[in-house]
Amino acid sequence: MRIQVSRTGGFAGIARHGEVETAGRPDAADWEALAEAAVAGGRGGPPAGVPDGFRYRITVGDLAVDCADPRLTEAQRTLISRVLKEGA
Repeated sequence: MRIQVSRTGGFAGIARHGEVETAGRPDAADWEALAEAAVAGGRGGPPAGVPDGFRYRITVGDLAVDCADPRLTEAQRTLISRVLKEGA
């Protein structure tokens, strides 16, 4: 499973992107469960954010969800952090 996270916005407006491929990883089941929980917490339509806040696009396979600070679910927050850290 390919998991991608793109972050835009923020005060400086610097975009970041990370990607993790779970195939062959010993912790693949953990990543996939977290990714499924993160996209399940997605809302329809553009997310309501705050000025200078971060906006995210989480893509899991063919499914993409948009979300924004401070209205992230715990699963979204955890997945975003892990992907941007490990998949940079």
